[in-house]
Amino acid sequence: MSKILIAGGSGFVGRRLVEQLLARGDRVTVLARDAARARRHFPVSVRCASWTPDREGPWTEELAVVDAVVNLAGEPVAQRWSAAVKDRIVKSRVDATRVLAGAIGKLARKPGAFVCASAIGYYGARRPDEVLDESSEPGKGFLAGVVERWEEAARAVEAHGVRAVQLRIGVVFGEGGGALEKMILPFKLFVGGPIGDGEQVISWVHRDDVVGMTLLALDDDRVKGPINVVSPNPATSAELARALGAVLNRPSWLRAPAAAVKAAMGEAAEILLTGQRVQPKKAIELGYEFRYVRLVPALESILGEK
Repeated sequence: MSKILIAGGSGFVGRRLVEQLLARGDRVTVLARDAARARRHFPVSVRCASWTPDREGPWTEELAVVDAVVNLAGEPVAQRWSAAVKDRIVKSRVDATRVLAGAIGKLARKPGAFVCASAIGYYGARRPDEVLDESSEPGKGFLAGVVERWEEAARAVEAHGVRAVQLRIGVVFGEGGGALEKMILPFKLFVGGPIGDGEQVISWVHRDDVVGMTLLALDDDRVKGPINVVSPNPATSAELARALGAVLNRPSWLRAPAAAVKAAMGEAAEILLTGQRVQPKKAIELGYEFRYVRLVPALESILGEK
């Protein structure tokens, strides 16, 4: 039995991670801005504590009694990027991680591992034929810059003897939230299809594999630094549209024009109109067994009976 603390544990991935940790007998503490609200998501065995991501406070005492810390907190990026939204994205990732890492560094008894969410946005917009792994150079642009600083903040714990892991998470598919929740609506209305030219590569991952690789990062001391949390089989936007159409038994030919996406999303349209062909090289080398490696079975597990 281990004691695990999760910041951002009441989110889409965090709730499933808590479920799996409890199933194997671990004790879990969730840090949340609103602890009372977070408690509604979990059984009574889960401890929920309030935290202030922008500064240290009483919540730092929770860090001193756990074996590992997982940070999944972060403002959603799939929204129009005003100056205020950009500021929240940076503060919720870079600044909050810096505060967490700084608090860990001050502890007399430190956790053994700090597993921090990151994103494949680290690689920036890339050509569809360019294969990327954990050794690839960072990309350019707002998101790539944020992720690079985010990972740098997470690595600060290494100076204090704490193993640091950065989960470069792809587009997460799962039931009850995540990217699919917005993607499937046009298909249900019979107006689904690729976005833009459909050639951009989507490095996707099933939520169960995000949790599985997070558990690997917690349990295996060989896991250090960045690890790509994606399926070994990315898909283009056109391939994803065809797969969604097939699973939902809906047409999948009506494209969303790039100009319309840019008009709706502004600068944030890059999330939908560009992509990266990312490979989970480290996970494969470490012998991780994927739950879902193919797109259609992954979608069927989520949408097949809907």
